Amino acid sequence: MEGRLKLILFVVIVFMIGMPVSGILRGTKPPPPDPDQVDIAQPRRVAQTFFPETPQAIVQEVMVFIPPGEFMQGTVRGGFNERPRRLVTLPGFWIGRYEVTNYQYGEFVKQTGHRKPGPPSRYAKRLAQLRGPNQPVAYVSWFDANAYCQWRGARLPTEAEWEKSMRGVDSRLWPWGNSPRPHKANLGGGEDGYEATAPVGSFPLDRSPFGVYDGFGNLMEWVDNWYEEQTSHSDESQTTNFADRGGYKTLRGAGYTSHGTDLRITIRSFMVPDFRDETIGFRCAKSESP
Repeated sequence: MEGRLKLILFVVIVFMIGMPVSGILRGTKPPPPDPDQVDIAQPRRVAQTFFPETPQAIVQEVMVFIPPGEFMQGTVRGGFNERPRRLVTLPGFWIGRYEVTNYQYGEFVKQTGHRKPGPPSRYAKRLAQLRGPNQPVAYVSWFDANAYCQWRGARLPTEAEWEKSMRGVDSRLWPWGNSPRPHKANLGGGEDGYEATAPVGSFPLDRSPFGVYDGFGNLMEWVDNWYEEQTSHSDESQTTNFADRGGYKTLRGAGYTSHGTDLRITIRSFMVPDFRDETIGFRCAKSESP
């Protein structure tokens, strides 16, 4: 009996010793990858090929004519920089039906050698979600946007032109009317079906009375004007000294990261013109031919 117990004890000891030895012989299994490092690595690779090589069903760049006449700019319901509410008269002009897309901007880059859109940091985690050919181009500065529009024989819209295009002439506060409607534009959160930008024109209700899309959602948009806390009655191109205007260009509209109940088509933002971000894009405009 004692001999059997010794034998069992010997077998157990050999088994315990053999487990680590067999592990060494087989080699150790590498740890699972760090999810944060995976997110960082993927956009770095994507950044080298931002534009798709074989895009399908490309949205064409189309301009909509906005007739001359009056419209009400600003509102008394919003923040201080959305005031004063006043009547503005504009000549006729043309404006892009959609925000400029990745494909369209990619053609500009190919033909001119202009820098590609891209984040100032290589750790931009959403870059892979923003690169579809029909998604609006992001990560472009005001200077990039201005260069593209000039290449197209156009320009950036003024603030008043942008607001009239999105708002119409009946003083509405949203493209569809005067009542907020959740998930009718590409704003913050995935409830509208998109975690990042949507292909341009994806939201039928985010369509102005003139047929201009995505003024309320998708991306904030550069306009031509230097930023002033309250817009003047005149909407000239404002070519005064950069420093005299505080160094900021105006942004209009909301975007896919915008949250809150205090969002209207009249909201105004501002940023230094060389800033690039995943939330900012643009569209072009043209003056009416004489």
